Amino acid sequence: MPRTTSRPDRPAPLRADARRNRQLVLQAARSAFAEAGLGVTLGEIARRAGVGAGTVYRHFPSKEALFRATVVDRIRLFTDTARELADAEEPGDVFFRYLASVVRLSARNKGLCDALEASAEGRFTPSPAVERDFRGALGVLLARAQQAGAVRKEVSIDDVMGLLLGCLAMEQRGGAPGRLTALVCDGLRPGRNVTKLPPRAAEPRDETRCAVCGGPLPPARTGRPARYCGAACRQKAYRARTRSAPTASEVVLEAEV
Repeated sequence: MPRTTSRPDRPAPLRADARRNRQLVLQAARSAFAEAGLGVTLGEIARRAGVGAGTVYRHFPSKEALFRATVVDRIRLFTDTARELADAEEPGDVFFRYLASVVRLSARNKGLCDALEASAEGRFTPSPAVERDFRGALGVLLARAQQAGAVRKEVSIDDVMGLLLGCLAMEQRGGAPGRLTALVCDGLRPGRNVTKLPPRAAEPRDETRCAVCGGPLPPARTGRPARYCGAACRQKAYRARTRSAPTASEVVLEAEV
């Protein structure tokens, strides 16, 4: 009978009792972090799980590792839900209900609130792959809602992610649950009287590509490098700058504000 060898690059599978203990620790950690955030101790989590502190350390070498596992678990749940809704009817209503649900569920979870706030400030990264999957799934819901005419076309996934964090911060300040989120979400809807969005922050320009069409630039023999591939793109850029220049009345209004 051939011998089975384990792959050195893969961890050995856990025994049944070890898998059970790991799940008990994760369940206890989810509820503890949701109630107390990062202030909860590993000893308290072990007590809630009904295991010893050594068992917790065997599966999770630090409180940060355990905290990251619980946050990743919650974000994956949000991602799976978004994927299940990708083909749902009435994509506009689905998109707004989904946003409200994510904010409502996150606002009740102090640990998740701490994680999202720290992530926005660059102090905590649950998992790049998990965050990428969540953005992708949410982006599909956004695109379908825009195609249905329920969300403004100029809204980007970065806008939505920023609004999610903003809504979460506002909901934590109290008041009627969902009220401020509903007001913010109305800003995503198209309408004749909505405020025109300022342009997105410019990304670093590729010095080898035309600033208008993205085509290759001719090599500069003398002086500064060219910004446009030809006269047509240069003229387009000039017309765009002319249209965007503020009028005298706009300058006055801006000064008064």
